[in-house]
Amino acid sequence: MDSKSVGSVIEPSLPELTLRGMILGALITVIFTASNVYLGLKVGMTFSSSIPAAIISMAILRLCHNSNILENNMVQTEASAAGTLSAVIFVLPGLVMLGYWQNFPLLQTLLLCACGGCLGVLFTIPLRRALVVNSDLRYPEGRAAAEILKVGSEGAKSEMGSAGMRDIVAGASLSSIFTLSCL
Repeated sequence: MDSKSVGSVIEPSLPELTLRGMILGALITVIFTASNVYLGLKVGMTFSSSIPAAIISMAILRLCHNSNILENNMVQTEASAAGTLSAVIFVLPGLVMLGYWQNFPLLQTLLLCACGGCLGVLFTIPLRRALVVNSDLRYPEGRAAAEILKVGSEGAKSEMGSAGMRDIVAGASLSSIFTLSCL
């Protein structure tokens, strides 16, 4: 493990932005976005993906020998965007119902969604420090995800993590069977 010296204190240098983390975060984001869109169209509500993404990230990255809490945090943060991305299911039908769109132009829809996503990221980056880091407001979900990541990094060798992943896989399998049987 690399280390860098800051004054008289030696800080370990942990990799945060890794290719495997970016790929895993993108994969979890795509899966959770599709799930959120399906759930939103089916019942009219979406779920937050921050905490499940933290658990899944820890379980998968635990298989790699040099994963750490910073890489898990990056994957969880990237995957938490799935709830925001799925909000398009509320905007586009509203525009159709108001009569602004009489048909469904795929290219125009793609460009509008891409512009909205880019604007969201561009506004989030400069406001993060002011609204999250230097703020006295409470963010219960963010704190819960941080605690999950802390506990997961401290107990990386325990059996509790693999039991949690088994529970997630069992729940996903059971819900898939139930959903397919209701079709």
